[in-house]
Amino acid sequence: MNTHQKFAVATIIAAASLLSACGSTNAPSAAAPAPYQISNTYGVVDSIQIVQVQADRRGPGAGAVVGGIVGGILGHQVGHGSGNTAATVAGAVGGAVVGNQVEQNNSQPQMREMYQITVRMDNGSYQTVTQDTIADLQVGSRVHIENNRVYRF
Repeated sequence: MNTHQKFAVATIIAAASLLSACGSTNAPSAAAPAPYQISNTYGVVDSIQIVQVQADRRGPGAGAVVGGIVGGILGHQVGHGSGNTAATVAGAVGGAVVGNQVEQNNSQPQMREMYQITVRMDNGSYQTVTQDTIADLQVGSRVHIENNRVYRF
């Protein structure tokens, strides 16, 4: 093989190597980023507002307890034997109902500040969540909504 033939073979090999590097494979590259997926649990904080909400009532309070005790004492003063027991129970129940009603009429609704956070979700929709704290959230924060709470992502 003469020098010109060797040069031609080397040129063909080099060209084939270069062309094969340009070929496409269907297998994803390990360095390629994952495709962006639209989500209904991830988004960006659009607004944060402070709102006043009425605190939950936890059921009968001191009014019912005091009313039940006073009613039971007064009911115990009536009758003898089983009639006395019935009067005590009726007085306790009646006193508890009256005491609870008096407490409800005299108490002001308990208001507390909460944060109403509106999030523009990745899928284009909006979700509004009301929670007691915002921690480090601010407008523009990337967030995740889970169990009706907003968390910074």
